[in-house]
Parts: sequence; structure tokens; C-alpha cells
Amino acid sequence: MKKNMIAMMAFAIAFIAAVPAQAQFKFGVRAGLNISKMSFKSDVLSTDNRTGFFAGVSGEFTLPIIPLGFEASVLYDRRTVLDFNDDATGTKNKALEYIAIPINIKYSVGLGSVANVYAATGPQFSFNIGGKKLWDNPFYSYDLKKSEFYWNVGAGVRLFNHLQIGYTYNIALGNTAELSPKAVMDVVADETKKLIGGNGKTNSHQIALTYWF
Repeated sequence: MKKNMIAMMAFAIAFIAAVPAQAQFKFGVRAGLNISKMSFKSDVLSTDNRTGFFAGVSGEFTLPIIPLGFEASVLYDRRTVLDFNDDATGTKNKALEYIAIPINIKYSVGLGSVANVYAATGPQFSFNIGGKKLWDNPFYSYDLKKSEFYWNVGAGVRLFNHLQIGYTYNIALGNTAELSPKAVMDVVADETKKLIGGNGKTNSHQIALTYWF
């Protein structure tokens, strides 16, 4: 996972360095909703889609002549993934908090002076700034990862060269949380992992509104 993140960051830096001086740069503000679902390797645990939100700033390089661009954002990303009542903790509506950095390559097609449509794809690096545990009780805990790696695919439309509406699907390429049984005996710990699942992954749908200055 760390090797993948380092490789993709190196790719992003190399891409920025290769952008010609004639490229146009735009700065924008972005906000939107995410619909997240955490999936477990378990028949016992399951979650439905939960709604959260994100907000932050974005920058975009547009290459001259060819319809390719490069977009990066820094976002506060809050994802609600569980709604439960644990007798041991009383926790409800568990939300995950991240600083998310999506880095996308965009291909745009103009529809006259009013609008253009685009498709985008690229990596996303998310760093946990919230709690360390998804939940905790006397028998086991789900420990949250310090960082996560996603791959994004999306599309959208830009109106009057300023207002952008986009959809993105975040595909988790690693675990969001991992099970840590607290049982003393190894055999009990192994059975607990089989019963409730050893880890969980979070994929999300996002609808974003961006205003480019």
C-alpha cells in the first residue's frame, strides 16, 4: 500500500513538472455529498448506504490544444458508515473523518461556449484525522487505518466555464478497518475473525459542485 501511494505521488509530481508554461490554471472551491457503504468479509456484519459530505479547494491545469487537463483537490471528507447501538459503548452513527487528496486526469469535450462535458480518473489519498477505532468493546475492536488509497472514476459537465457538476465513484484499494480480537486464546480469536469478518472496505459515490474562478 505504501509503495502504491509513493508511486502515484511521484507520478503526480512528474505530471505537474511536465505541464507546459502555456497551460491554463484555475482555482476553485468544491463541496458535495458522498454516499458510502462499508463492506465486510462476513455474513454477520453488513451496512447500508450512508450519506456524508465533503468540502475544500481545487486546482486545475488545462493543456493547450489537446483536450486534457489535470485536477487536484484538498478536501475535508466526512463519511458516515455505520448506524448501530453497541451495548458496550452506546456508539451510534459512526462517522469517519479524512483529509482527502484526489488527483485526476480529465478529458473534456466542448459543447459550444455554454458547456463542456468531461471524464476523469486518478488516485485519491485519504488520511484519517478522526478516531483510531471504528468501534470497541470488551471482546474485539475494529481499528481504522491511518491512511487509505482509492482509485476514482467520474464524469460531469461544466457550464459557462465556471460552474462544474460532477459524479465520482471512489473504489477502495485497501482496507478501511481491521478486526483485532481481544480473546486470550488464539483459537477463540480465529473463530471471532471467521464469524464477524477480519476487515472492512469503504466505497463511495460522490456528487460535487465546483466553482472555478
